[in-house]
Formats: sequence, C-alpha cells, structure tokens
Amino acid sequence: MDTLDTGIRLKAFQFLEQQCKLHGDVLPRKVLADGFEAGGHQIHLIGPEGIFKPAILREIPISITTVPIVEGRPRPYEDELSDEGVIRYRYRGTNPNHPDNVGLRLAMERRIPLIYFFGIRPSRYMPVWPVYIVGDDPRSLTFTVQVGDKRNILASVTGREREEPIAARAYRTITVQHRLHQQSFRDRVIEAYRQRCAVCRLHHTELLEAAHILPDGHPKGEPWVSNGLSLCKLHHGAFDSYILGVRPDLVIEIRADVLDESDGPMLMHGLQECHNARLAVVPIANRLKPNKEFLEERSQLFRTVE
Repeated sequence: MDTLDTGIRLKAFQFLEQQCKLHGDVLPRKVLADGFEAGGHQIHLIGPEGIFKPAILREIPISITTVPIVEGRPRPYEDELSDEGVIRYRYRGTNPNHPDNVGLRLAMERRIPLIYFFGIRPSRYMPVWPVYIVGDDPRSLTFTVQVGDKRNILASVTGREREEPIAARAYRTITVQHRLHQQSFRDRVIEAYRQRCAVCRLHHTELLEAAHILPDGHPKGEPWVSNGLSLCKLHHGAFDSYILGVRPDLVIEIRADVLDESDGPMLMHGLQECHNARLAVVPIANRLKPNKEFLEERSQLFRTVE
C-alpha cells in the first residue's frame, strides 16, 4: 500500500475512535460526512453511494455502508448479515467492472482494511473497523466481508499482518452482527416510543431497553418495531420472565402469584399497581404499534406460566 493511503486509513481509524468516545457507538451521519482534515484536504468518510472513496485516494475505497431500515420500505441494496460469520455486501449496480466494485476487488486482493457503516436509523450509523473483503461472487453480485482485529490495524495497513484463523474472524463477525442488530432494534423501538417506557413513562434512555414480543429465533420474531416494546430495565425483566404480560388490547397483566406477594414499595408501585392498566405510551404511527397477533401469542405463553 502507498504511503498516502496508509496515512489516511490510520487517521480515519483514529478519528472514529475519538468520535465514538465523544458520541458513543452510534455516530451522526454529519460527523462522518464532514470527516477530518489531513494535509490540507478534507477527508470525508461517507457519501451518497454505499461504496465510498475520498477524492484523495487513488484506487481503493475507504468505506462501505448499509443504509438504515425504514419500516415498510425495502433497502435499495439488500446487504445481508448472515449467521455464517460473514456479511454479504451487494455490488454497486450490476456491472462487476464498475469502478467501485473494482476498488473493492483490489481491497480483497491486497488485504486492505475498510470501514463498515451500518445504518441504525436515519442519519445515525454504527461504524465497524477494520473490515476486509474476503470473497467475491459475480453471479450473486456480492462481496463477502469479515471483521478484523483492531489490535492488528497497524500491521494490517502496512501489509505486515499475518493471516488470521478463519474461525477467529468468523466468530468476531457474528459477535459484531449481533451487536448491530440489537442496536438497530433498540434505537428504532425507543425512538417510536418517544424515549419512554411503555409501562411507566420513564424518560431516561440509558435505562430503557427494547423488548421482543416474540423472541429472536421465533419464526415471526423479526426485528420490526411492531414486534417490540420500549421498556425500562425493571419492566423488561418482568416481561421476559413472564411476570408482566400485555394483552392484545394493550392492557397490562401481572402474574397472579406476584399480585399476592407482599415485598415492599418497589413490588407494589413498580409492578402490582400496573395490573389492569393500559400501556402508558405507544407509537403514534399504526404500523409501529404492537402487533396484536404477536401480543395474543405472547399472552397465551404468559397464561401457561401463571
């Protein structure tokens, strides 16, 4: 790799490290679009297209991007986070020889590290770095991507990195994919519930979580807002433990044995007083409200635990 390319990539990784300390794991798109200054040039890290190369770089892109989910709309490119320890990233267009696709192919051949921006919600992206193009399939118009080890970044950009075991990189990729899915689901659900707990209206986002109505692994357990509830840590724990249930009419139920307990003010005010109350907060848009079919299936499970 040439000296200019090496320097820009190292500065980009350092910039992302700094920005994540300032903003957390999810960064505003404007921060990434503005980028940083190097050698009198403004280095942007993200652009209107998914495969992005700053003008200062000669051949190889610096980043690839998956746009955020917008409920009810298909993504323009259906990138796939699989369970096989890889990310399948779509070509730019259908021409394998488009310059952007050629650039990613060069990154694969030269083992050049890239940045992967995963859209959490509009204008909010979670950066993952370094990532590597490890496969190319013109028949399906996809590249295969895996997550590398941050500890080896310097060796990677200077071409001195040793080949990492396939299993180690696959495991890291699966771990990162799980984090991306969870972060995306959490942000979209909490945003839809206006940063409040659906049961008690608690308005501290650091204490809010996204609960699945039908769990991961269920045939219908997709990460859509309509399969989620914004709950504080207490009510999420109670929901997952089948102490608290929500009927399709959005009325809250507390398990009978817990209603009969006597264990101080937290139990009384935090749980028992919720019994037969309606959810305090629900999304405004109908398509984002809790799916009644899912709530009915969940309620049936809740009643079997009583």
